[in-house]
Amino acid sequence: MTNPYTAPIPPAPRPPDSRPLHKRVLVWIGGAALLVTGTLIGAAGNDGQQPIEAKVKPATTVTATVTTTPEPGPTVTETVKAKPKPGPTVTVTRTTTAKTADSGSTGNSNSTGQDDTEPCTITSNAGNCYSAGQFCRNSDHGAVTTTAGGTKIECAYSSNAWRWTYA
Repeated sequence: MTNPYTAPIPPAPRPPDSRPLHKRVLVWIGGAALLVTGTLIGAAGNDGQQPIEAKVKPATTVTATVTTTPEPGPTVTETVKAKPKPGPTVTVTRTTTAKTADSGSTGNSNSTGQDDTEPCTITSNAGNCYSAGQFCRNSDHGAVTTTAGGTKIECAYSSNAWRWTYA
């Protein structure tokens, strides 16, 4: 037990090194010799070697373009009442153009060769077709439409948001 009023006892002195001096000198000489040897080997390791060059093959790119021109015909209008999951009732009106049997005459006055109807039945407030992944308006919940390319998409609730997803 120590007395709080007395000075602490100093630690015991370190004993002198038990190894003789000639062994300590030999360790230093061996370490220095290894250092010099490693430096010489590292500096002379690239003698007579040529660098390897990698040859790159040219990439092949294939591009395919498909263009279809729909034939003009009578217009068919179909009204579908969609059942929304949670939300208000949505009514979707789809207008399509049927193909005619006469493919020789092109009564279309459109200079681009496309129909007068848009491929998508529901458009954004700016008048653009929706694509998969975009957010839906509240009035479009549960509705089905097509993208600009003609793929069917549906306004569905997923990942805590109403988004257009592939139907």
